[in-house]
Amino acid sequence: MPDTVHADGLQSGPAQPAFAPADLAQSDLTQSDLTQSDLKFMRLALEQAELARREGEVPVGAVVVKDGQVVAVGYNQPIGRHDPTAHAEVVALRAAAEKLGNYRLPGCELYVTLEPCAMCSGAMMHARLARIVYAARDPKTGVCGSVLDLFAHEQLNHHAEVVGGVLAEEASAMLRSFFAERRAAARRPVAE
Repeated sequence: MPDTVHADGLQSGPAQPAFAPADLAQSDLTQSDLTQSDLKFMRLALEQAELARREGEVPVGAVVVKDGQVVAVGYNQPIGRHDPTAHAEVVALRAAAEKLGNYRLPGCELYVTLEPCAMCSGAMMHARLARIVYAARDPKTGVCGSVLDLFAHEQLNHHAEVVGGVLAEEASAMLRSFFAERRAAARRPVAE
C-alpha cells in the first residue's frame, strides 16, 4: 500500500519510522499502485534533477501538473541563485503560479524526486496543491513521513494526498552517485 495522507488528513499505510540513508529507496508501492502518468511525470522530474546535477546542485527535480498537462518544471538551484529557497519544488511552484496567474494552484499535482522538506511543504500547502508525489524518502529533512508527517496534522488548514516511492530507486541512485562524486573530489589532493 502506498504511503498516503488523504485530503481529510487521515493517514493510511504503515507508520513511518526514521530511516537510515541506506533506506532512501525503500518503497511501499507496488507496480500495480502506479499509474502510467505517475511514472511519466516522475521521469520528467528525474530529467530536471539531472539538470541540477550538471550544475553542481543536489540533484532534485520537480514537475507541476494540472489536468494531465505539465504546467511548470524546476530543479534545485540554491547554489547558483544564491537563494536558500530555490529548491526544485519552490522553483516549479513559482513558475506554475506565474503561468496560471494565481499563487493558489488548486487541482495541481507536484512530482518531486526527493521527499519535500518543511519549507517546500509549507509552500505546497499555501499553494493548495491537491496531490504530492515523491520518489526517494529523505531521512534527514523529509516531512511527508520520514522525519514527521506535516500533511497529516489536522490543525493545519490544507491537506493534500501524498504518495511516496515512485521511481525511488532511480532517484536514490542519482543522489548516492552525486554525493559519492562530491566525497571523492573532496579527498583528491589539490595540485600546487
